[in-house]
Order: sequence, then C-alpha cells, then structure tokens
Amino acid sequence: MSLMSLMSLEAYTIRRAKTQINFSPPINEAMVVSGEYNILRDMSNPCEIHRLGFVEYQQAWELQDRLAAEIAEGRRPPTLLLLEHPHTYTFGRRGHLENLLWDEDELARRGVTVHWVDRGGDVTYHGPGQLVGYPLLPLKADGLHVDPSSGSARLPQADYVGYVRRLEEVLILALARLGVPARPVPGMTGVWVEEELKVPALPATKQAREGYKLKVGREGLQIPNNHSPISNLESPQLAKIAAIGVKVDAHGVTRHGFALNVNPDMSYWEGIIGCGLVGYPVTSLAALLDVAPPMRQVADEVVEAFARVFGFDIDEIAK
Repeated sequence: MSLMSLMSLEAYTIRRAKTQINFSPPINEAMVVSGEYNILRDMSNPCEIHRLGFVEYQQAWELQDRLAAEIAEGRRPPTLLLLEHPHTYTFGRRGHLENLLWDEDELARRGVTVHWVDRGGDVTYHGPGQLVGYPLLPLKADGLHVDPSSGSARLPQADYVGYVRRLEEVLILALARLGVPARPVPGMTGVWVEEELKVPALPATKQAREGYKLKVGREGLQIPNNHSPISNLESPQLAKIAAIGVKVDAHGVTRHGFALNVNPDMSYWEGIIGCGLVGYPVTSLAALLDVAPPMRQVADEVVEAFARVFGFDIDEIAK
C-alpha cells in the first residue's frame, strides 16, 4: 500500500484549543489532569488523526519517518496514526534478546516478525486486536539541548517524561470512558489495572514457561492444575493493559507511541518477557469486560481523550 493510499483511508482533523481544558474522568477519580499544556510548540495548525487499519510494522515505521520529517519542516501539522499490526515483536533501545522466549521455528509457525527499533524500552508485542497509536507531535524546540559527548540534540529528561505521562493520561481517560478504571504505576511506564488475579503473573524464566499456556477469555484464565509456582508480586492484582515506548528526534518531533490491548490473542505474550518486567501480567479489555468493545469505539475514545489531554478541539472531519 502506498503512502498516499494509507493517508487517504480516513482522516480526522482536530485543532489546538485556545484555552486550557480541565476535566474530571467519569470513573477514575484518581486520575487528575492539571497544569498548563505547554509541552507542544505554539501553533495554530490542525492535528490530523489517521485511521489506517492493518499496516505491516516496517511500513508504518517508514511512514512515521516521512511524516515526522514533514512536520519538522513545517509542511505537515501534528499527526496521530491509529492502526493495528500483524503479529510483531519489537525491541527498543534497551531491549535484551534473552527476553525473546520463542525460537525461530516457533516464531515462523506463529507468523511473528521481529524488529529492533529506535524507541525506548524493551520488548513488546503488537498484533490484531490491539490499538496502536503513533503520535507525531512537535515538542517545544527550546526544550532541546546539545549533548557534549555526542554533539547531538536531545530533549531534557523532564520534558520527555512529561510527554510520556500525558500519553498515560490519554489512555487512562479513554479506559475510564469505556468503564475500566486504570492508573499509572510509579517507575513503570504504561497503564495498569487491578484485575483480582484473573490473569496471574507469568513464570519468571523460559524453562518455567515451557508447557505453560495462557488462555484468557471472557471466562478468565485457565491453566493446568500441575502448573509450577508463579513468581511473586508486591501487588499481584496489577496487570498491564497498555504499553508505551517513544522517541523524540533531534528536531523535537515524537515517534512511536502506545499499544492498548482491546481483544488480542493473549497467547502471544508467552513468547516474550514483556517490557523486560519479570512476573507482571498483561490483560485486555476483552478479559476485563463482559463484552469487548469494538475497535472503532475504543479508537473514538482515544481520539477524544487525546484531544483533551494535549489541548486540541475536535473541529471537523476530513475525508
């Protein structure tokens, strides 16, 4: 599929709000969005939301690079890509190969491709039933500084972390509107829910995982009675429902983004130690709700939350 055909599938245009937006999530009262939304460059250009359907990972990565370059040159407004990927494992800059538990034969049998990419974090899974979002946003140019050791421009850590926290807020608000209370966990990027042990922690080692089959559906988890003890958790009820991994380039434009589990095949997490976090489970909307919401509804809520958290107003629909 060509770049033009990708970008013409469906596009929403939203514009920066002229005033600060304050709101209270309808369900998760602990999630408070406050302060000035000054993380983006001051600009009156619209932000485009593109829903692209299923896109191969490499193609989406190349698309991000092209669009980010256009944004940096002022030829394109801020952009959010929403899509799904075929079965894919991606390793970030801090990735460790030992966190990949399947061998090449199993990867081929399950139809999984593996990519080493330039985002932060370790290994994560993308696949059908998961909403992936790639915000391409121009952060404030005055936030960049030159690293004397490399000579390259970098974003100060505080601004980088602030951007990641806003992505968490987007997903927490969207989940609240879908009826799922969620929250961040200090020191662990992503969005988490309390699941009352519907999805226990996965075994900590590859050997312990052999023969372990995770099957999550609306009835909850089913595992063999002779399953070996699982690793301990300080808070065993926490489960990760969304992963976040981003990059901010030398021009201050963001790439990569978030992955929200709607109704994916949970068995694909057997092949990795997700995000390098030993003993922490993953979950999905399908496992938490009696009926999983359709992907379009989830995307609608994410678009609305994205507009609020980053200070955009939904203005018009462009076909």
